[in-house]
Amino acid sequence: MAIVAGIDSSTNRTKIVACDAETGAVLRSGKAPHPAPEGDDARAGTDPQSWLHSLGEAAAGGLLESVRAIGVCAQQHGMIGLDAGGVLVRPAILWNDPRSAGAAAALVDALGGPAAWTQAIGAVPTASYTIAKLRWLAEFEPASARRIAEVLLPHDWLVWQLLGHPQRRTTDRGDASGTGYWSPVTGEYRQDLVKLALGHELRLPEVLAPAEPAGHTPEGLLISAGTGDNMAAALGLGLGPGDAVVSIGGNGTIFAVHDRAVVDASGVISSFADATGRHLPMAATLNAAQVLRATAGMLGTDLEGLSELALQSSPGSYGLVLLPYLDGERTPSLPHAAGTLTGLRAESMAPHHLARAAVEGMLCNIADALDVLRAKGVEVRRVFLLGTAGRLPAVRQIAPQLFGIPVVVPAPGDHAARGAARQAAWALAGGAEPPRWELPEGAVTTVPDQERDLPVGSAVRRQYAAAREQIHPETAS
Repeated sequence: MAIVAGIDSSTNRTKIVACDAETGAVLRSGKAPHPAPEGDDARAGTDPQSWLHSLGEAAAGGLLESVRAIGVCAQQHGMIGLDAGGVLVRPAILWNDPRSAGAAAALVDALGGPAAWTQAIGAVPTASYTIAKLRWLAEFEPASARRIAEVLLPHDWLVWQLLGHPQRRTTDRGDASGTGYWSPVTGEYRQDLVKLALGHELRLPEVLAPAEPAGHTPEGLLISAGTGDNMAAALGLGLGPGDAVVSIGGNGTIFAVHDRAVVDASGVISSFADATGRHLPMAATLNAAQVLRATAGMLGTDLEGLSELALQSSPGSYGLVLLPYLDGERTPSLPHAAGTLTGLRAESMAPHHLARAAVEGMLCNIADALDVLRAKGVEVRRVFLLGTAGRLPAVRQIAPQLFGIPVVVPAPGDHAARGAARQAAWALAGGAEPPRWELPEGAVTTVPDQERDLPVGSAVRRQYAAAREQIHPETAS
């Protein structure tokens, strides 16, 4: 039995799984934390060596024994700047560093607005994108900016370290599509955009084909191309065309597998590449799990208590509608909006109706984002629901009604690390498609009843849309 391993170096920890290369069964696993600066703390940057130390701790106890190939995925969008000799110029700047927001806005204007960027790279760069960090560096740390000769992403840097610092630097199309200077539409780098941001061109890593190995370690282990964390999660879950992921965290992340890049002049959809040769068009909502947490706090309970209350109500929440724009909203574009509760009547003013209105409002907002993808020709036939909030009983019951399609809730697991391992198995075996691995045990699929659930869900969404269009008429289709 061949064994492969997947490494997921996320924002705050390293996870490693060793899997059967043929079936995907997880044989061993390990994890270890590493520094995860956020907010103002992120300004200090991160020493990439901490990721290597964390990797070593996670692999302790012989976890990688008998492994023949390794795949690496990591947090996307980071910036590791090296000088002409391959020496780190400054600590790595991560995706969550807030300082580059102004730089991103300046870049959007410099190229001629959102439509120009979507034509160039399929997306409008935000503060998290690597290119925004380059622009920030040029403005606020010009001496460091002048020294930088090449830029690697976190997964690129880890692969380079595992391979023993070869002259060749590599990346993959999935992670490259989050830089802001590689286009998933053309499959090419845009050095003109690099120069626009930094003032000079850079040496950039070679973009490998999905199953192409990056090389072998000095010990002879095959290292696959690697990828970003979202792309690895899609690979670990076995997503294909027609599948979408809804990740309910503080924000809502909605992406689907599609055969071609999506160019959306409005910038609502960001076009990313995946790790298989396809694409992952993505939309996002600013309001997701925190809508439930805020409502639970107002009702004096927690998420589990909110879920129990919501299931005591009925579809439509007795007329209550919560427009969940607590922090403004990105999809739809309502940056200055606030949340709104409508439909208050004596019979609807009860905790369980408010609890259900919060769940329905959050999910209707996500359903609207799915419709934005569909409007651009992206087929969505099944949704994978991720995140702690996605496993709440109320969310699991209501989501299939409102989405109108089967909803899969995978068991908690290291999906990104498993996806990296699947890529390693693919690079080891070769072939046009990755090996077929079954979804990990514990996944629950709910198929909405055509006669019962779909009419109910449609009525709830109409009620929500009516309230949204009355309060925010600019959202009317």
